[in-house]
Amino acid sequence: MTGDQGRSRARRFATWTTRRWLRVGVAAALVILALLGMTGAWVLGRTASLSEELVDTRSPALTTSFRLESALLNQETGIRGYGLTGTTDFLEPYRKGLAEEKEFTARLQELLRGDRAGLADLKTVQDAVEVWQERIARPIAASPAGQPFPLAAERAAEGKATFDPLRAAMTAQQERLRADRARAREDLLAMMTLRNWVFVTIAAVIVLLAILVFEALRRGITSPLEQLGTDARIIAGGDFEHPITATGPADLRQLSGEIDFMRRRLVRELAFTEEARQRLDAQAADLKRSNAELEQFAYVASHDLQEPLRKVSSFTQLLRRRYGGQLDAKADQYIDFAVDGANRMQTLINDLLDFSRVGRVHQRLQQVELDKVFARSLSSLEVSIEESGASITSDPLPTIAADPTQMGMLWQNLIGNAVKFRRPDQAPEIHVTAAREGDLWHFTVTDNGIGIDPEYVDKVFVIFQRLHTKDTYSGSGIGLAMCKKIVEFHGGKIAVDPDHRDGTRITFSLAIEPATRESASSAMPEATRAGAELQP
Repeated sequence: MTGDQGRSRARRFATWTTRRWLRVGVAAALVILALLGMTGAWVLGRTASLSEELVDTRSPALTTSFRLESALLNQETGIRGYGLTGTTDFLEPYRKGLAEEKEFTARLQELLRGDRAGLADLKTVQDAVEVWQERIARPIAASPAGQPFPLAAERAAEGKATFDPLRAAMTAQQERLRADRARAREDLLAMMTLRNWVFVTIAAVIVLLAILVFEALRRGITSPLEQLGTDARIIAGGDFEHPITATGPADLRQLSGEIDFMRRRLVRELAFTEEARQRLDAQAADLKRSNAELEQFAYVASHDLQEPLRKVSSFTQLLRRRYGGQLDAKADQYIDFAVDGANRMQTLINDLLDFSRVGRVHQRLQQVELDKVFARSLSSLEVSIEESGASITSDPLPTIAADPTQMGMLWQNLIGNAVKFRRPDQAPEIHVTAAREGDLWHFTVTDNGIGIDPEYVDKVFVIFQRLHTKDTYSGSGIGLAMCKKIVEFHGGKIAVDPDHRDGTRITFSLAIEPATRESASSAMPEATRAGAELQP
């Protein structure tokens, strides 16, 4: 039963939190300190009381008793001298002794108040004095001066016999007062010794209490927190399998358990993340290989298609020159279809080659003055600009780190589209702006053309996505897709402003110093790069 009670008590203590341990510890410490304070206060009060009794009562009472005895002796000497000589000078000590007797008697009564034995001794002395006064002192003091008093000689023996009890009473009183003073001194010394031991004990208990509090804090709070911190540092160092040791009060053990639960959760999440990363790495490797194979296929296909396409185009043109007008109208129409298809296929292949080269072949980042690149692009579009009567203006353009060839392709496509998609009854008006925000330059190309419906603002940047038939507007539908690729390669973004209604506004940004990009061609097989270098 005792063992079960001990285990039950241990389990009950195990549920105590840090706050409860602190409350109990502080309450116990306060009770102990209060008891120690009360004991110390009692000892100090008792010591002060004994000291006061010795200094203010016992010693003054003994001294006053000696003075009372001296006053009585002065009376006895004066009466005896006056009685034997009749000289009045002897009455002076007697009278002074009477006054001192009254004073010292009153003083002793005050000092011995509450002391029955001391007051009884004083009463005995007073009774003996009264007997002596009545039998000897007063009669002799009342006799006339100038001659010896016969009664003094007659009662000399009686006076001595009457004064001896007085002496004995005084001696007994003084002996009692000496004993009381000695006892008070011994009590005071004993109490002072007890006081010293009590304060030594109080100091020892306070030191022991401080040690116990420190040890309790160390075992109950500091050590568990240090252990928790050590485990946390081990886990933070990468050992996520290291368990959290739960020690200390209930709340610290609960905290350790929650941290350990979080650790196990992180271990599971990390395992899942690692597995996902491995899958992503595998997928990235497959995607990289697939992209390399697709690029190789595109280059090989485009390179191999050039020659047969030139043959098809050449021979269909020969057919049109040699047999044009000699066959029927259907034959001439079919020949025109073949020539147009071959030309458009040639243009499409060249556009595909240019699109694939962006970010892979042209990567010569250098300080480019966009004003000059913009002027060269306008020069390349001079024919279409003159035919359309376009008015093109621009803000001062900055100098950035970019690939000059790609910048030329960017401006040429944007300005070319703005000129191409114009209103039939209105000359194109195109304006370019530039504004810096942080590490980016923001540009806009605004025209007064036919515009783009909001539902197509994202579709126009997809390769081969056309909003009009080839008969209405020529082109391969790859221009804005190429612009998007160039802008993103230079650390920016491009979009159509959906809020602009009167025409089209293209907004894009370019980084002042684009991040260094790893050459895409380095991930391609040697045969692919060799095929790319063979392109015209």
